[in-house]
Amino acid sequence: MISIDSYGWIERFGGGSKHEQYNRVIDAVPPKQILTSVVTVYEVYKKAKLLRGEHVALENVAALGHTIVVPVDHEIALAAADYSLEHGLHFSDALIYSTARRHNAELYTSDSALKHLPGVRFV
Repeated sequence: MISIDSYGWIERFGGGSKHEQYNRVIDAVPPKQILTSVVTVYEVYKKAKLLRGEHVALENVAALGHTIVVPVDHEIALAAADYSLEHGLHFSDALIYSTARRHNAELYTSDSALKHLPGVRFV
């Protein structure tokens, strides 16, 4: 099981400088082996709508819907708060990281705030 944070999906959908690396990671596994935090859905939709419009944003979110989308629950929220305190993570980073850790998924990211954490694959 893997997880791709918002940065990775935005790179993939937007053709960013790291889109080829993320395409290789994402295309190497079936969508049902990719865990997606609902926070990632929010961030991808917001960024895509801002830059490319609502239609594209909805297409991006539809693609995320083929993965396993995980809502934030009590356990994930509390663990995220602990990770935030321990590692100085922002709210969304902590929730995405907590979701991946709860499900023992490797988190792929290019976010430097997460770079040195256990279970993170930095792209």
